[in-house]
Amino acid sequence: MMNTYIKVGIAIAIALSFGSQVMAAEGGNPKKGKHLYKKECKACHSANSEGQELTPMTKTMSQWDRFFTRDMHKAKPAVFEALSEKDLKDIQQFLYDHAADSDQPATCG
Repeated sequence: MMNTYIKVGIAIAIALSFGSQVMAAEGGNPKKGKHLYKKECKACHSANSEGQELTPMTKTMSQWDRFFTRDMHKAKPAVFEALSEKDLKDIQQFLYDHAADSDQPATCG
């Protein structure tokens, strides 16, 4: 009986984690996001630049979501404030779609 409860609990936890990941970055345009990422983010987030080097594979999908929903580029908030909500969603979608644990992990070539 206890094993059944444990199995059900694990199944529910797995289902909820997948459900939250699927909904996470929904609505952005990843192609536009890639262009915006190269234009707006890579200037400071490349090797030998002001910020740490970042690529989509630097973080997992949930870490990218947390970055856009909670952290909001806390090191330099003005960066996010200068972009429209749509542009931020597009960048988030691109990074999410190519995160380390996504189906298509990628750097931003």
